Amino acid sequence: MIKKLLLILLLTLSACTTSPTGRHQLMLVSPEQAISASRQAYVQTLRPLQQKGQVDSDSNTTARVRYITGRLVAQAVRLFPHTKNWEWSVKVIDDPKMVNAWCMAGGKMAIYTGLLDQLRATDDEVAQVMGHEIAHALANHTAKRMSVAMASQLGIMGLAIASRDSSHRGAILGGSVAAAALAITLPNSRASETEADIMGIEIAARAGYDPRAAATLWQKMGKVGGKTPPQFLSTHPAPANRQRNLANLAEQMMPYYLEKSPRPVYPLR
Repeated sequence: MIKKLLLILLLTLSACTTSPTGRHQLMLVSPEQAISASRQAYVQTLRPLQQKGQVDSDSNTTARVRYITGRLVAQAVRLFPHTKNWEWSVKVIDDPKMVNAWCMAGGKMAIYTGLLDQLRATDDEVAQVMGHEIAHALANHTAKRMSVAMASQLGIMGLAIASRDSSHRGAILGGSVAAAALAITLPNSRASETEADIMGIEIAARAGYDPRAAATLWQKMGKVGGKTPPQFLSTHPAPANRQRNLANLAEQMMPYYLEKSPRPVYPLR
């Protein structure tokens, strides 16, 4: 039994895929599985907030976010045609203390009013936030984080079989469910953040939003919260040279931003 388990571990840990930027990443969970899990998590996350009237409570703010995000999604779908079949959706969550935004696998998005208000975010800066989040979904980063969690559970499984410890076996039973839930809140790796920066700033520029806003956004983010950093920074670690890298990327993306072609808006739910 132990030999069979070790063989399974070796085979699964060797499972990897290539990201849109050519980076190899561990992938025990397929993009389809990640999308299915995220669809359920999205509903569960929003339900109690909707009951409290905290979802899309201000029509003007919702219209603004939908328009900006719709332009971004139109470019994402143009660059990655398979995502046209995703159920793209964006919600504005009324929480003035929460400075955060996210995009789950399959294009399920949310942004908190705390980010909009505390940062006094311009349209260009909102586009950089949501473009970055969309990039995480396009690069299968949710599936990657789920895979990391599942790999940890496989390690626990091996320990349980080897030790015959019933307490470990209890952890195994809830492992797959916990992995899916945990993946949604796990911090992104530095490599994933860099990849999302590159992809997100291009998507925003192609949608007609100033790529130079990426650097000003992170400047504002660093000043918010005092001793308690905003939630966005806990899941999006920022290396010291990030602003410099973003400024360099912005110069490369300026031609896309300056194009005068029409900027379509994707209809969001």
